[in-house]
Amino acid sequence: MSQIVIHNAELLAGYARMERSALLVEDGLIADVFSERRFEQKRFPSDTRIFDAGGTFVAPGLIDSHIHGFSGYGTEDLSVDAIVAMSDHLGRYGVTAFCPTIYPMDESDMLASIGAAVDAIGKERGARVMGVHLEGPFVSPARLGVQRPEFVRPVDLELMERLFEAGRGHITNMTVAPELKGMRELALYCIKRGIVLQAGHTDATYENMLEGMQAGILHSTHFFNAMSRLHHRDPGAVGAIMIHSELSCEIIADGHHVHPDLIKLLMRDKPASKVVLVTDSLKPTEQHNCPLFANREEVILRDGVFHRLADDVIAGSALTMMKGVGNLVSWGVPVENAVEMASANPARILGLGKRGLLVPGYEADLVVFDREWRAIASMVGGKFVLNGL
Repeated sequence: MSQIVIHNAELLAGYARMERSALLVEDGLIADVFSERRFEQKRFPSDTRIFDAGGTFVAPGLIDSHIHGFSGYGTEDLSVDAIVAMSDHLGRYGVTAFCPTIYPMDESDMLASIGAAVDAIGKERGARVMGVHLEGPFVSPARLGVQRPEFVRPVDLELMERLFEAGRGHITNMTVAPELKGMRELALYCIKRGIVLQAGHTDATYENMLEGMQAGILHSTHFFNAMSRLHHRDPGAVGAIMIHSELSCEIIADGHHVHPDLIKLLMRDKPASKVVLVTDSLKPTEQHNCPLFANREEVILRDGVFHRLADDVIAGSALTMMKGVGNLVSWGVPVENAVEMASANPARILGLGKRGLLVPGYEADLVVFDREWRAIASMVGGKFVLNGL
């Protein structure tokens, strides 16, 4: 039995903040959580590896459920090696699980991209692939963002069946526009197969959103972005998400996609348990000194956001999950809630198993980070993928 103890830590367990505490990892699982005083009193086997966290934070590993690429690798590469490289690099940034997110593409490329992500499962050396997030293709042409219009499609159950078969049971979540004709049938198809549906890239009316909720669309993609706006005669997608506490939502906390004060407004009305921090980061995130491409189009990085070179439209985020946590805290969100949004919430909403909490019996996926929001160590399944302790 292999044992690892991390002590002298401030634990952000996913439900509480615990000062001067320690945790025990055995055979890839969290075996116990206890006070520093108890650590000093306990006796461990001689081969136990003991690490002093030096008063830094220890939290559940971060889970990015909406990420297109990282450090020069992306889902558009259609490559197992690219997904494995994303896993390597993300593990060094405190991310222990992720859902590679696939753009609408030509069908053959989309099937290949799904297949590459699925084939990477079990080959990861860092963050684990939890499943595939399909961001389309059944979204609104009126709310594309930088989705390419030629690849956006009306609801097509036969195409959905082909996408599902390519995913071999590993499609975890899918962004859809609730207002599209045939959406109820698509929703029922996906729910029977365990796919969490998210309202996004949508021009839905408030009534469309309510109909979507009745069909089981209870999560939403990058809240405020690429969705119908709040209006006093039609609350739209934004209003529906604000009004209905049962609807959960992603947020991109880079300070550019959403104004920080709007996140403060959201937190007044939405329980912290219903908010999921994501990056929506693109292939060139943390890539330097070379031409930058995302979704096979050239982009430039300006003021912390990628813009499509051709028309200057915001193409996506250069955020990391650790930076997102730090930003939320700087905007007044308690650190334990910021970590909850980055770990426990995506694990629960997407059904990712015993992850996202530091409690006995859960996977020993965790991150150690300092007050500057830098990952010092990260562990996946009880094994360090980054160890600066």
